[in-house]
Amino acid sequence: MQSRNPHLVHGAVGGAIAGAVVMFWFLALDVMAGEPLATPTALAGALLHRQAVTATIGVLVVYSLLHYGIFVLLGVGAAAGMKVLGIKPALRHGVIFGLGVLNAVHYGAFLATDAQLVAVLPAIHVVAANLAGGMAMMAYLHRAEGVDQPLGLSGIKQHRLLVEGVTTGMVGAAAVAIWFLVLDIFALRPFFTPAALGSALFLGAASPGEVQVTIGLVAGYTVLHVGAFVAVGSVLVWMSDRVERMPGLWMLAFMSLIIMEVGFLGAAGLLGTWVLGALGGWLAVVTGNLLSVAAMGRWIWVTRPGLREKLIARPLATMM
Repeated sequence: MQSRNPHLVHGAVGGAIAGAVVMFWFLALDVMAGEPLATPTALAGALLHRQAVTATIGVLVVYSLLHYGIFVLLGVGAAAGMKVLGIKPALRHGVIFGLGVLNAVHYGAFLATDAQLVAVLPAIHVVAANLAGGMAMMAYLHRAEGVDQPLGLSGIKQHRLLVEGVTTGMVGAAAVAIWFLVLDIFALRPFFTPAALGSALFLGAASPGEVQVTIGLVAGYTVLHVGAFVAVGSVLVWMSDRVERMPGLWMLAFMSLIIMEVGFLGAAGLLGTWVLGALGGWLAVVTGNLLSVAAMGRWIWVTRPGLREKLIARPLATMM
């Protein structure tokens, strides 16, 4: 029998898919850390207000039912709301749903039960998992409901600045990666830098002795590394486009680069002073960032002839 409200059924399935993505995300992290099922066990203990919970079948089943139940309800609610508002599923809605709704429900549920969530899961993992889950749900809804508008990936080529931003960011990411790979090779510890950062982010390593140089950690950090530089590259391309239209904005672009540099150093410092030492100190980090900025700047200069013409033909305008 066909459902009278197929969009609600689609929402339930989409919510379950989002829940599966989040669950498998943390399962992969647990496996890389050598502690399978550590996350659901820890979350179950936090909800039950117990410091130590054994990963029994009963505990895992109850937590899984609660986990999927919440995601199914959120999926149904999202599908119903989008139907009423006339919103077509797209990846940008998945980003909003993942970062906004899923994170709010996640943290709200633990705050309501007075559970110490921050001590259970690092925020970076929660945000990344919910983002992936939200986008997966919207991708399913887009397909299930036969939306004729582009999901987002197929329409990327229509957005010139986005394509240029991704390319520019990858150039910057490669420059930094090569710089630290060279330093690691000279120090006779290949891939130690991404392994150290990955150990600090994913495993909570507190000293160089806790760094694990594994393929999983290096690959996991590399994904975050490229993603961060794609975001930076997109910002740089957007600023370049503005400068191309109004050359007098070059000072704003320069100040933005300084802010990004300080932001990176601050983020590295938050991981622990030992991380900066493991990377070769402030000088190595600053040099790597300057190389990335130079590489991205050179790439933008070569690929945007309009910008070159404006800055070369009207040098006085850039002094304003």
